[in-house]
Amino acid sequence: MRVQGPWIEDAATQAVCHALTSQGFQALFVGGCVRNALLGVAVTDIDIATDALPEDTMRCAKDAGLRAIPTGLEHGTITVVSGGIAHEITTFRDDVETDGRHAKVRFSKSVAHDAARRDFTMNAIYAQANGDVIDPLGGLADLNARHVRFIGNADTRIQEDYLRSLRFFRFTAWYGNSALGIDAEGLASVAANLDGLDQLSRERVDTELMKLLTAPDPSPAIAAMRSAGVLAKVLIGADDRALAPLAHYEQSLGLAPDPVRRLSALVGTQNADEMRLSKADKKRWAILRDEIGSMNSAGHLGYLHGANLALDVLVLRSAILEQPVSARDISNVKKGDAAQFPIKAADLPDLSGRALGARLKELEAAWIKSEFTLSRGDLLD
Repeated sequence: MRVQGPWIEDAATQAVCHALTSQGFQALFVGGCVRNALLGVAVTDIDIATDALPEDTMRCAKDAGLRAIPTGLEHGTITVVSGGIAHEITTFRDDVETDGRHAKVRFSKSVAHDAARRDFTMNAIYAQANGDVIDPLGGLADLNARHVRFIGNADTRIQEDYLRSLRFFRFTAWYGNSALGIDAEGLASVAANLDGLDQLSRERVDTELMKLLTAPDPSPAIAAMRSAGVLAKVLIGADDRALAPLAHYEQSLGLAPDPVRRLSALVGTQNADEMRLSKADKKRWAILRDEIGSMNSAGHLGYLHGANLALDVLVLRSAILEQPVSARDISNVKKGDAAQFPIKAADLPDLSGRALGARLKELEAAWIKSEFTLSRGDLLD
């Protein structure tokens, strides 16, 4: 078995491998780049495992004229930039001590030891610089079956880092076989280690949630989270009943997966201020949650928020009601988005102050109610 793709053939990446191998060290691609390449998915990040100690990696990079940045010396990680591409190079390691969030490590010369400390079997597949695959734990069979499975004892893997419970659902959503379903042993271990989730920071939880909600259809994984008790732990009051219909209607309308839209379908009583989202995402989430139950028409939504956000509201409403968005509503959204209120303050010279503001609002409401058909003359008359 051999990994192929433009990313591995790139001269800049091969130069990084050669910097290590030319001095007698191993340079093995590992993790997402190998997994994605074998699945035919785009490779975005390049991770390399090596038996070189961090200081050796720094020296090799310098000797090759490459820029080396000590981004994680304690854990053996050096970022080597070549051709403008960042390559994360990490020394083989064993976990000496873990507390559910952090690990103390010791460096190793064994790829088998390095593989055994990883999370899922499909993340413990390595490839040499020429693409030849090294599979110390049989992860290739799981990858081909799209079986997301913890390495070794699932309880042990989770207790090393409780974020792996959330990663388990995220990987299942992205890489799992829907016909196979979620790994039963892994799900049982996640359910048995719920209290460990309390150790995780809100930032780490929200990052995983948003990655999960970006999957093509996250609803089966989210349903498994609910059954294991995880969903209630990480999103207070969450109800996932609208998520599967939402994913279906998104696909029928050609809407790209959107984590904020999907979060709006899930969250019940979770306080938005407690979540670590960007200001823009929080603002958009607040609008979606408020408008789902509002009486604003499709055209009104388009006028207030623009076509994209208005369509988000409509598809969320359709998911809750389990009724498709009508072509008429979509047309009205576009109409509202393009509409421009024809009255200006100068058109009401006899009014000023609060009276002027009240009259403008009254006329605007009548214009919206008419679905933007009333002209300037109609409104002034």
